[in-house]
Amino acid sequence: MIPQPQVRHDQAPVTESDLLLQVRDLRTYFRLDEGMLKAVDGISFNVYRNRVLGMVGESGCGKSVTAQSILQIVPKPGVVQGEMLWHRDGQTVDIGGLDPESEEMRAIRGNEIAMIFQEPMTAFSPVHTVGNQLMEAYFVHGKLDEAEARARAVELLDLVGIPAADRRVDEYTFQLSGGMRQRAMIAMAMMNRPRMLIADEPTTALDVTIQAQILRLIRRLQAETGAAVLFISHNLGAVANLANDVAVMYRGKIVEFGTVRQVLKNPQHPYTVALLQSIPGFGYRRGDRLQSIRGSVGVPIDPPDECPFRGRCDRFDPALCGGSMPASVEVEPGHQVACVLYEARS
Repeated sequence: MIPQPQVRHDQAPVTESDLLLQVRDLRTYFRLDEGMLKAVDGISFNVYRNRVLGMVGESGCGKSVTAQSILQIVPKPGVVQGEMLWHRDGQTVDIGGLDPESEEMRAIRGNEIAMIFQEPMTAFSPVHTVGNQLMEAYFVHGKLDEAEARARAVELLDLVGIPAADRRVDEYTFQLSGGMRQRAMIAMAMMNRPRMLIADEPTTALDVTIQAQILRLIRRLQAETGAAVLFISHNLGAVANLANDVAVMYRGKIVEFGTVRQVLKNPQHPYTVALLQSIPGFGYRRGDRLQSIRGSVGVPIDPPDECPFRGRCDRFDPALCGGSMPASVEVEPGHQVACVLYEARS
């Protein structure tokens, strides 16, 4: 039996006016000496206002590179291709067509779309105070009132639950606990009231109590501001608790997409099923073996045009699975699966 994480019930319908970001055929490739590394290989999805999209998969599946591609911060020699249509104030901007260093991209990055990075100790400077770094995020977008910036920094540190915020604002990150540093990172991301927040593994290296607090904080901020959230994680329990929709990634491709209830309560792709089966559930006894997915993700350098999961799939059928990468098939309204088993039924 597949253990089922507790899922959200607030599945409000979306409208065309709620659409913030349309990603179409996104490809992020790195030309290496060994060949072409296809970190993100032709994925498409939408992000909506006041809604959380969870992106899950093992390490190396392309989740973080997807986030970097949206913000145009992919390190060299990475090349980003595809459409990323950002809707704002009646206008549509193709982020994918912007120069990463252009004024327009800088105006979007950190201002309209902000990111909570995975490890705050590498994202924060150790030689500047927390307050100075939060204020810098304010100043870089043309807001120059220092008193206003400091007041905003203190307000946000208090909002994210850092005690004595008026004192902590003048401290350095090494003086804060891991949970406080992550809260400060969230505060910095919220400095300019972004319309979309990207959270890249925001609970990594935190104990479970602090993880739960951070997830509640992100959910509360999202509900209060109406911002869209792209929540990247390998923790299916966290995604179940926070997300409205789920995209399951494997080796640079989205293999299953749907609402959190569709994907986690009724998984269809063999990879999604395997991920859920690997979660320890209630009833496990000492000495019981946990289920695992055999093999590893591997590095997608010059990958063949075939199902990327075929070498690890328990349902692999040579008669069916020997062709090219299967198309995405809608198995129920809004629930899509890229698997030849469903392609054959359609």
